[in-house]
Amino acid sequence: MYYKGLYHLFYQYNPWGSTWGNIVWAHSVSGDLINWEALEPAIHESKPFDINGVWSGSATILPGNRPVILYTGLTATSVQVQNVAIPANLSDPYLRKWVKPDYNPIITPTSDVNTSLFRDPTTAWWSQGHWHIVVGSRRKHRGVAYLYKSRDFKKWTKAKHPLHSAPNTGMWECPDFFPVSTRSKNGLDTSTTGSNVKHVLKVSLDVTRFEYYTIGKYDANKDQYYPDNAKIDGWNGLRFDYGNFYASKTFFDSQKGRRILWGWSNESWTPDITALKGWAGIQAIPRSIWLDPKGKQLVQWPVEEVERLRANKVELNNRQLKPGNRFEIKGITPVQADVEVIFKIPNLEKADTFDSNWVDPQDLCIQIGSNVRGGVGPFGLLTLASDNLEDSSTEKGLYKPTFGGFVDVDLRFEKKISLRTLIDHSIVESFGAGGKTCIVSRVYPNLAIMNKAHLYVFNNGTNAVIVEHLKAWTMKKPFKMND
Repeated sequence: MYYKGLYHLFYQYNPWGSTWGNIVWAHSVSGDLINWEALEPAIHESKPFDINGVWSGSATILPGNRPVILYTGLTATSVQVQNVAIPANLSDPYLRKWVKPDYNPIITPTSDVNTSLFRDPTTAWWSQGHWHIVVGSRRKHRGVAYLYKSRDFKKWTKAKHPLHSAPNTGMWECPDFFPVSTRSKNGLDTSTTGSNVKHVLKVSLDVTRFEYYTIGKYDANKDQYYPDNAKIDGWNGLRFDYGNFYASKTFFDSQKGRRILWGWSNESWTPDITALKGWAGIQAIPRSIWLDPKGKQLVQWPVEEVERLRANKVELNNRQLKPGNRFEIKGITPVQADVEVIFKIPNLEKADTFDSNWVDPQDLCIQIGSNVRGGVGPFGLLTLASDNLEDSSTEKGLYKPTFGGFVDVDLRFEKKISLRTLIDHSIVESFGAGGKTCIVSRVYPNLAIMNKAHLYVFNNGTNAVIVEHLKAWTMKKPFKMND
């Protein structure tokens, strides 16, 4: 959230180790989303309503610029309940101290709710004279977003019907519900409704460990959400990110009038190796998020502040890349880089025809990897490459999945597609077609490290492509690295 000139990031953190357990609400602040200062944890277990755990939740700014945290607590009997925490001193822009009112818990599960599957309250929105929040849950195999309402943010009542639910989706973790404008890229306050507004419901599925979202209509009178396309309301739905990206959360940045998305990228090491390393999990680059002009999907892009870290610009135009060829991008640091490239496809006659049986892009990319030559492509960036292009991640027990996502573009007209990739040692974040499809991947090279790493543009297709425009930068370190 944004409060009195500072961005506040709260996140689940184990101060005693790098594996899950002993979770607190860690707290960091920044003036620019790039340089971060770590503060003392905002919340830790201390009361009967959270003595066994303080789990995920959200922050809301109430009228009068009063922040409040909603979070899930695990009671002494391991029941999941919803609680609030409020700042001890509203005049402190750092919000260093938080207190838990005696009227907690504010929501306890009713008899029809699974007490061990009831967590992660959303940011609240105001509508029809009430505050509203959603809590994620599961009823048998149906994912559920239970809806609760309150006039005073203290006494909450469960609505007759959930905001939304979907069959065969399992537990809905970390739900997020927010409005988007149908007319501009500007973000909207979470309570915004009315004309020229759509709503987004995102859930993190515990079964798949991926996130899915739908775009639809929020009926404020009925307190119901209706996806525009019910066919993709589930495992086949749209995703914020088609890689290693989970438990995400958006907030409205009132300073710049945008909605920002944060997502967590966990480790691919085994727990034993993670424990030896002493740290685990990172936040991906914060992204601006808005509705595509066609209204069928969201678009994401790294926040503009990231560009302040750029240095040593390299640029080239209209370079032909023949079949099976590659060239190296030199003059920058390959392990910390930002690359923007536009590929032009001169001829689509030999392009593979889309097969209606291609449903899961990840499965497709596993079957047809980047070394399988097609009529057009594959082409793109080869990041963190070793000297001889051999497998650079050789540690045993390392999870090395193949990720993939479809991109909604029509190449028949402009015959171009863009790619932006941010590289930072163990993480690669890619944004295809201006941010229509995003993929985060964790990588752990043994050979391609520091000055031994290389960055290439490649074309493994049987027809030439043109690198119409390429810009690349070394990315400097922030001054404050969450110290």
